[in-house]
Amino acid sequence: MSRRSRAPWSDDETEAVRELARNFFTKEVVPNEEKYVAQGHPDRELYRRAGELGLLCAAIPEEYGGGGGTFAHEAAIIEEQCYAGDGAMGTPVHSAIIAPYIHHFGSEELKRRILPKAASGEYVLSIGMTEPGTGSDLQNIKTRAVREGDEYVITGSKIFISNGWLCDAIILAVKTDPTKGAAGVSLIVAEVGDDTPGFRRGRILSKIGGKGQDTAELFFDGLRVPATNLLGEAEGQGFYQMMQLLAQERLVTAVMAVAMMERAVELTVEYTKGREAFGKPLFALQNTKFELAECATIARVSRTFLDDCIQRHLAGELDVAAAAMSKYWLTDQLGVVVDRCLQLFGGYGYMTEYPIAQLYTGARVLRILAGSNEIMKELIARTL
Repeated sequence: MSRRSRAPWSDDETEAVRELARNFFTKEVVPNEEKYVAQGHPDRELYRRAGELGLLCAAIPEEYGGGGGTFAHEAAIIEEQCYAGDGAMGTPVHSAIIAPYIHHFGSEELKRRILPKAASGEYVLSIGMTEPGTGSDLQNIKTRAVREGDEYVITGSKIFISNGWLCDAIILAVKTDPTKGAAGVSLIVAEVGDDTPGFRRGRILSKIGGKGQDTAELFFDGLRVPATNLLGEAEGQGFYQMMQLLAQERLVTAVMAVAMMERAVELTVEYTKGREAFGKPLFALQNTKFELAECATIARVSRTFLDDCIQRHLAGELDVAAAAMSKYWLTDQLGVVVDRCLQLFGGYGYMTEYPIAQLYTGARVLRILAGSNEIMKELIARTL
């Protein structure tokens, strides 16, 4: 299966960004992947380099330091990261998930202070929703933010936080009114460093895949944040804000799933045509050809569905159900395809240095993050 032709949502500018991203990830990131795995996080300098190239916050307006593009530019960058095989940099979270919260809901002062630093790579962004006792059930978070004068005092903890080890600014989902359930949830931006009073990074968590990406525990014990860092005009809007932007987060996950699927098929076709078994290429065996024909078909159908979702999102027409469908179904199909592809590598597929093994372990989390696939089915069912 050759790399697909230009997407219907792309144009010359998007393809130029794609080529820039391809060169960056293949030449400057992936060659050092073993180092990032060993230390549990990518080098901070990579974010500054990505910022120099214009690969961060591509869809944020130029007046805030961003690229002034659209989600199409973000999708192209994410695809090229997946095609290159980089599992370390948390740029999809940084640019396509977190920066939009600040752009859509932050005050003018907050946008002008945070977004240019995020676009340049001076700041690494993170978002803290999940807690040790709370996953997809966000209305039951326990982290508190209590207003004291011109500040919020934040106490609690977060877990499974992408970019948690490197982050300089993090959006925290907190309870500003614990008596109101979902209506008591607010989002607050905290600028943090290793010496920030009331803030502590826990350990980098050991995962079965994506080992070069920093996923950490974070602890808050009286962390003081300016009240102006609240997202929205009043407390209690956090749940509504998350519901508005989670559709794009789920689409980001779908983009990753299809790109990883296409790469798995491409790698496996190449391997089976070069590997001999019983005196002929492995690809010549009927089982191999049929397996890859099915995987290639799943990838093509997945791509068609994804492209439609991206076009609808660019037009402002991607609804909650369709976003949930794309996230659940495409990540499920990735699991099917990458498992079948790994099988065709035989013993080599089980070796961690082979990209197919990294795809296999890296794929699994996509069915969990951005809301588990079971939650996606619940959201879809509510619209039936």
